[in-house]
Amino acid sequence: MGKENLMTEARKKFKAIGISTGLVSGLMYGLYTTFVLIAGYYKPLAGAVGLFAAPYVTSGLNDLFAGLWLTAYNVKTGRIREIGRSISLFPGKIILIGSLVGGPIASGAYLMGLAMAGAYAIPISAMYILFGALFARIFLKQKIVPRVGIGMVICVVGAIVINWVKPEGSTNFTLGIICAFVAAIGWALEGVFAAYGSAMLDTDVVINIRQLLSGIVDLFVILPIAGGMGLLKGTLFSLPPVMWLAVAGFCAAVSYLCWYKSNSTVGCAMGMSLNITYAFWGVLFCILFLKQPVTPTIIIGSIIIILGAVLVSVDPFELLMKKEEVNNEI
Repeated sequence: MGKENLMTEARKKFKAIGISTGLVSGLMYGLYTTFVLIAGYYKPLAGAVGLFAAPYVTSGLNDLFAGLWLTAYNVKTGRIREIGRSISLFPGKIILIGSLVGGPIASGAYLMGLAMAGAYAIPISAMYILFGALFARIFLKQKIVPRVGIGMVICVVGAIVINWVKPEGSTNFTLGIICAFVAAIGWALEGVFAAYGSAMLDTDVVINIRQLLSGIVDLFVILPIAGGMGLLKGTLFSLPPVMWLAVAGFCAAVSYLCWYKSNSTVGCAMGMSLNITYAFWGVLFCILFLKQPVTPTIIIGSIIIILGAVLVSVDPFELLMKKEEVNNEI
């Protein structure tokens, strides 16, 4: 009995770690979103001309800083040599493709959505779980069970509620919401690629590759095309936005590390459900610190999308059964 009790306690502790790291991942991504928006309030990012320049300067510097934080972490843990080895393998090349989709495309679109639609873009981007289920059906031939289908419909209802009333003075609101949808689709595709590559590679190294590649492509491939190199130079010589982006990069790095840790301990489904709380935190922080107008549509729509996203990724009856089994074992 003593051995069984020890095993039960170990399982409970293991699960508690997974749940806590998953919640931290959501909290940190909510902070990342808030800090990125704060950086955009400072010149030269504030009032920058063009739809692409400011979001990609912000996205590129944030991802580069996150990559550097993660590089320091992997140096400390002795994993740094694994970066080159991982890239040379086929799964590593799949990760590179996923990084391009999830970084320059999805993250750039997310920040464009935030710039044009504010906090309204956050819960829309959280619909990546919906698109992830669709892509899993298309590419991985995974069936969509009724529970997942209902969750998808709930997510769509939440998106409709959020877009029902446009905030005053937001001329590009609809375009911002479209960009948030692009982000959700891109992150879902990244998830498909990452699921394949991460099964055979160290996740801490995978995240490091993802953030560094995303930052480099944003800053040195997309920005020159968008004519934003002057804005990048001006931003680098301005302390406030760089400081906030460095902090945002740290939050993004911690978020990704905790998310993958949670996935490996309690499973991807529950890990995604815990990570998706960033939609709640992001909206809350924007209301508290950035004076985002509080409207019934953003509150109700955010709650609906989070509930739908959780239903897509986790079977509530299964969770109740597991909880009952643990109580019986105790």
